[in-house]
Amino acid sequence: MCGIAGFFGRAPRPAKALDLALERLARRGPDASHRAAWDAHGHPLHGHPLHSQPAQAGVQEALLHARLAIIDPRPEADQPMSSDDGQVWICYNGEVYGWADDAAELSAAGARFRTRSDTEFILRAYERWGLEETLRRLRGMYAFALLDRRRGEVHLARDPMGKKPLIYAVRGGELTFASTVRALLPLLGERPGFDPDALDAYLAHRTIPAPATVFQGVQRLPAGHALSFSLHTRQTRLFAHWQPAPDPGADWRERLDEAVRLRCVADRPVGLFLSGGIDSTLVAARLHQMGQPLLAFTAAFPGSSMDESAEAARTAAALGLRHRAVPIPERIRDDFARIVADLDEPFADPSAFPLWYLAREATREVKVVLAGDGGDELLAGYKRYRQHLRSAWRGSLRWPQRGWTAHPDPQGWAKLRQELALDWESAYSLRFSGFSPAQRAWFQPTRAAGLPATRWRLPEGGGVSPLHRLLVIDMANYLPEYILRKGDLTTMAHGLELRAPLLDVPLYRAILALPDADRFTRPAKTLFAPLLPPDLAQRLFGAPKRGFNPPLRQWLREDLAERLDGLDRRLETVTDGVLDARAVAAFLALYHGGREALAEGVLQLVILEESLRQLRECS
Repeated sequence: MCGIAGFFGRAPRPAKALDLALERLARRGPDASHRAAWDAHGHPLHGHPLHSQPAQAGVQEALLHARLAIIDPRPEADQPMSSDDGQVWICYNGEVYGWADDAAELSAAGARFRTRSDTEFILRAYERWGLEETLRRLRGMYAFALLDRRRGEVHLARDPMGKKPLIYAVRGGELTFASTVRALLPLLGERPGFDPDALDAYLAHRTIPAPATVFQGVQRLPAGHALSFSLHTRQTRLFAHWQPAPDPGADWRERLDEAVRLRCVADRPVGLFLSGGIDSTLVAARLHQMGQPLLAFTAAFPGSSMDESAEAARTAAALGLRHRAVPIPERIRDDFARIVADLDEPFADPSAFPLWYLAREATREVKVVLAGDGGDELLAGYKRYRQHLRSAWRGSLRWPQRGWTAHPDPQGWAKLRQELALDWESAYSLRFSGFSPAQRAWFQPTRAAGLPATRWRLPEGGGVSPLHRLLVIDMANYLPEYILRKGDLTTMAHGLELRAPLLDVPLYRAILALPDADRFTRPAKTLFAPLLPPDLAQRLFGAPKRGFNPPLRQWLREDLAERLDGLDRRLETVTDGVLDARAVAAFLALYHGGREALAEGVLQLVILEESLRQLRECS
């Protein structure tokens, strides 16, 4: 796991720009920091570890890397890494699993490995097989850049599930990329303006889904996609390198155990995030079966109905795992700005805050954690699936409507009319959203007439049934751009690698091949029950699903209360008038008047103002 960045420009970048980009990646990769740089003619300017020497003047092309060393922590495995002839370079963030057989094939064909790192494996694989075949063989999570001087090309790629982030910009014939928006900005030269459509996407979804970012002209590479950039023509080609396909011949149980076992491979200590739920308990149970007594970490909310630490402790004891309950602080005033910064762009999931604190404590003892992310998306575990399927008969039927009737808090018939004004598929985005279309129209009166219902990507195909279609939409949007982005940013902020065995691609393909009667059950996920000890299964499947939510209303009444004063005017200023101050003030007045259900919306506005203010100050 690491942080990466780079640029291939027509004009040189100052040394301080490279230093600043690497500085902003340092928490993602605290173990080593390096650069490789070239002049306008592609001649190398020999890079050095950060702070050992100033960056060379006249840098026109560069690869930057900050390393979290998990496999083969020796300096020989540091990056950027080059081929033997110096013509191919890689800058890589992620972890690839189960590549020993492919490496043996490469060795038999003459490849000479200098390290035990998956970085070198990807490099050697590309030299032998090219980009598309290499991507087909990779199993794991990754975001990387490959520079091929022989072909005059730069390739960017992101893993199929979207576990690792990759931001890029193509402007004026220049390519710039980074793991985060904040690391990208110094390399752009001129800071772009905020994108009004991206601000609306944030209001709609509490995050900004790919391919957009908060800045105009800066994009996020979608999950399972690659981009090739020609150093000669300065043209780009964006393409999907992976499409999900069932694997009818695979045993999903074998794939699951293989996925868990592979994710325990590390040269640094490994732990587990354990909640009181089914998915992380399943991972813990398989670890127990394999004789892997990892240390388990659980977020504790003492005195709250959301506290699962007691259940998690019982699970850990039953499975022989060491367990650590991590109390989540009740006060966040001192950490709020830093957490918002670590989320990179505006991102308003309240559970990101306890996850950030959990990662901070876990990294004191381990450098890798396994988690149960993905089970709900694999087996339709969210209640919203059942809720939305009740109206699947509507299909493309919709209530005729012109535009949205602006309202700060639509209820009853007004709320239902918003859903009925959309076709059934588009209306699904309202099941898990930030502000409704009517609220977004309220906040943005000058743009209300032209606001789309959703800014999610709605992929073509993939729906043999309404439920399958909802899962395809979530796999393209909610999972990579919400769940996995939150996990990556909150853990990597502390130099902690998060691995999700339930999202292993071979396992996913085996699950896709299952009959619906096995995959979609009531209660959900009973497919996993036979792999759990009977007493654990009985307790888990008899308990209601609980969230991972902090004491939000207490935070707004105490730690964040001072931020509500003048929030309306500050939001109008920082968004260049996209959000209307009077509309924001009216919404806040409803909340202060007793509409406690608006608390998450209030937090969403507070985070937006803080995040945009910070980003305005970035260069």
